[in-house]
Amino acid sequence: MTEPDKRLLRREFLEVRNGLPEDVVRESGDRLAEQALALPELARARTVAAYVSVGAEPGTSALLEALRARGVRVLLPALLPDDDLDWGEYTGPGCLARVRHGGRMELSEPSGARLGPGAVTAADVVLLPGLAVDGRGMRLGRGGGSYDRVLARLERAHAHPALVVLLYDTEVVGRVPAEAHDRPVQAVVTPSGVRRFGDARGWTPKGP
Repeated sequence: MTEPDKRLLRREFLEVRNGLPEDVVRESGDRLAEQALALPELARARTVAAYVSVGAEPGTSALLEALRARGVRVLLPALLPDDDLDWGEYTGPGCLARVRHGGRMELSEPSGARLGPGAVTAADVVLLPGLAVDGRGMRLGRGGGSYDRVLARLERAHAHPALVVLLYDTEVVGRVPAEAHDRPVQAVVTPSGVRRFGDARGWTPKGP
């Protein structure tokens, strides 16, 4: 699939996501947290690299607070000028600052000390944003390449955290375009359940 086709596919997923009512987005975040917290990988994790959801993305605020309440060290990204990611520690909602990156997006980023791009290699679990995932575990991102760099950095460091993407139910699809450098995730969490890739048990819903 050519890059223009990928851009069209991303635009289609974003249009559907951005059309979701606010109450659906809010409720989805709460249910997503419930599903994610039941993951054994998160139950065992001491350090989790996560992110602050933006706009109509599946909400992460409830999950971030629940992880912190468990005593988990939560790392959040800060976008660098070259689109790589630095990291800072999440210590509660008050540590977040709104940062506008040029004429592009405004993001909530940790306001404390920066730990360096390599801090992510200490994570037991990396929670990834995305627009879709397919049955192979291949993730369709927004196209900025930030998380491609994160995954490459993990590979160079021989770090093997669990990779989990957070999505809506409708964003788990038959197939998304993938390139040679793309890496599959181990699981997707949606508001209605968890799917592990390479596991014949498939969906394991834990709630209504």
